[in-house]
Amino acid sequence: MARRRCSEVTPALSVLDLVPVRSDQSTADAIAASVGLAKVADELGYTRYWVAEHHNMPAVAATNPPVLISLLAGATERIRVGSGGVMLPNHAPFVVAEQFALLEAAFPGRIDLGIGRAPGTDQVTAWALRHGGPADAEETVNHFPEYVENVLAMMDTGGVSVSVGGRRHPLRATPAAAGVPTVWLLGSSDYSARLAAEKGLPYVFAHHFSGSRTETLQALELYRSTFQPSPELSQPRTFLTINAVAAETAVEAERLALPQLLSMLALRTGQPLDAQRLVEEAEKVQVAEAHEGLLQTMRERWVIGDPAYARGRIAELAADYGVDEVMVHPVAGARAGADPRRAPGRELTLRLLAE
Repeated sequence: MARRRCSEVTPALSVLDLVPVRSDQSTADAIAASVGLAKVADELGYTRYWVAEHHNMPAVAATNPPVLISLLAGATERIRVGSGGVMLPNHAPFVVAEQFALLEAAFPGRIDLGIGRAPGTDQVTAWALRHGGPADAEETVNHFPEYVENVLAMMDTGGVSVSVGGRRHPLRATPAAAGVPTVWLLGSSDYSARLAAEKGLPYVFAHHFSGSRTETLQALELYRSTFQPSPELSQPRTFLTINAVAAETAVEAERLALPQLLSMLALRTGQPLDAQRLVEEAEKVQVAEAHEGLLQTMRERWVIGDPAYARGRIAELAADYGVDEVMVHPVAGARAGADPRRAPGRELTLRLLAE
């Protein structure tokens, strides 16, 4: 299936949020900043706002997507709110089904359930999440397709019948569902692309995190070319995720991007992870010569620049990958003296991109 070209169409914009924790913030501050960012996205007409799931990380407060989704959906009016994503190996499928069925009941037509296969954490934290050992995680990953099917069936408005002890028992995620959230499969390899195509589900490749141009194009082409229509979806549905910083000048955008670039460099090179630095703190860091190439490679994959450049680059990327929606991960840092309960750089990025 040929990729759709959309060079003459301005892509719809959405937001991905990891709820970053800066060195001047408490967890409460970081959550307040994300609530404020979601309100800005809602006011500006962004399509959806997704929160990730990561555990035991000093710079990330997005540990529990359902809890955050309830806060964000309750603070906004029209924007779709969802998970990018729930890491299914960490949870019983029925618990996930219950959580998102309840969210859909509370905020009908506004909930997305993005599901991922990775644990989203280290082995020790994965063990703590499951009250078990590494074998539990491996077993869950091996049964991922089955667990996805379970979530879908359990959230169905009619419920599902299961066999226990030789008898059939009804099982419902919520007593009287009027609708179900939209389920997306997420991934950073071709595994989820194949599974999403097989099941006729929408799919997102994690381009913002690990995707080179070639990897992303291959994953999207695999998904589109092998897609099987389903009752939920008649055609392939996907979008692009990118890291972005927009500011009034290119120089200022580069400065605001530096704290997150250093955080990602630490993650990829096995350095200690700390709370995200303020811009002034980041500018004092001396990057090891051996790591300068990796830092530059990451910078080149991100969208960093003034408003005209950033908007134009996003449109180019949407056309290149054949998508009509781009999910922006706004990664701008903050300067010393900023309100800890706000994210001024991230808010500015959303405002400048939406103009």
